[in-house]
Amino acid sequence: MASIPQGSSTQHGAVDTGNNTVPLIIITILFFMWGLLTSMNDVLIPHLKSVYTLSYTQAMLVQFCFFGAYFVISLPAGALIKKLGYQNGAVAGLLIAASGCALFYPAATSGYAVFLLALFILASGITILQVAANPYVTVLGPARTASSRLTLTQAFNSLGTTIAPWLGGILILGGAVLTADQLALLPATELAEYRAKEAAAVQGPYLALAAALVGLALFFAFAKLPKIQHNDEPAVTGDVASNKESALSHKHLVLGAIGIFLYVGAEVAIGSFLINFFGEAHIAGLKEADAAHLVSYYWGGAMVGRFIGFAVMRYVSPGKTLAFNCICSVLLILTAVFTEGKLAMWAIIGVGLFNSIMFPTIFSMALHNLGKFTGQGSGILCMAIVGGALVPLLQGALADTIGLQLSFLLPAACYVYIMYFGLKFAGIYKTAPASEPGHL
Repeated sequence: MASIPQGSSTQHGAVDTGNNTVPLIIITILFFMWGLLTSMNDVLIPHLKSVYTLSYTQAMLVQFCFFGAYFVISLPAGALIKKLGYQNGAVAGLLIAASGCALFYPAATSGYAVFLLALFILASGITILQVAANPYVTVLGPARTASSRLTLTQAFNSLGTTIAPWLGGILILGGAVLTADQLALLPATELAEYRAKEAAAVQGPYLALAAALVGLALFFAFAKLPKIQHNDEPAVTGDVASNKESALSHKHLVLGAIGIFLYVGAEVAIGSFLINFFGEAHIAGLKEADAAHLVSYYWGGAMVGRFIGFAVMRYVSPGKTLAFNCICSVLLILTAVFTEGKLAMWAIIGVGLFNSIMFPTIFSMALHNLGKFTGQGSGILCMAIVGGALVPLLQGALADTIGLQLSFLLPAACYVYIMYFGLKFAGIYKTAPASEPGHL
């Protein structure tokens, strides 16, 4: 049950502040920023793979270190936010993320391992933002529209993920890229000079991102946002009572955490391999910079889909919508795996449209009716984002053994489980009151 000093508390933790629109807009800025930072990895992976002549598995260490931070940092982040509050916790996350971006400058002259360290620090800051912002959005209004509301903010997260590959393609992948065979022919001195020049291409963009994050931290430090607290007593509603010993006692949270693990893993894995997939001769044969622009369509589809989902899920069961999108994603991936040319290329891009509502829907369904365990549940769900570290790494190993195209069968299997989760808990909101106060 949530309450704020200047307002009253409602059932399911919904906050009645009179008008939650302004706080929601302010929080949405965070969603945009971490979307931008996360999607830049899709440009970094092929860039660093080329610079350091990495295998697919080695290149996926970018995502392993980035999303591994969610597993390591989520619980400490929950404790930090409990101590500092949602708003100050977000400020801390922004400053930590800024330090990670700044570390890209020395990484350019220090090697691949320092890049991985910088990514871990950057992701640690984003993890704190996630732990703070996702549950904050779910309580800024009635429980029955939590999925719809979180989907709307995630749409702006997708705006960031859409812009990043296009921007990164211009700023980072714009130079002449040598193939592995060409690099092997270079003398040691020229090879070192080439690698230093290409690695330095990330310095300017990431310093600019660091400055932007510091500016956002200052903005959030002085912004006026509702202060949300969870009381010691759990919320009790209908047949679903939050009187169990821990968040893990709730089956829908546990299965939802598995869903978050597999969804993030599938979404990140697909995005991570798109530039290389589009470069395959039998698919599109595109150069990295040109392929990066097409990655924006993948993330842009998610943005469009989230705006659609925001409206649809106010009338259609979120669980059924989730299952429908999973079926469409599986069919598109199978098309991309077993065909060639533009059909395969656009099929895999199309998965982005159906990814759209998955994360916010799984997240809000898993947190439903947790009461005083909402914060703990959010931490568990954010830990599950480690799927973005492990699934791409596994797909990288598959790509090195059975081929890049067939390796996309792994994310297809992930979507099958998410479909099951959506159908199993399609009626989870039926215990919510017919009418609740709140906005958006």
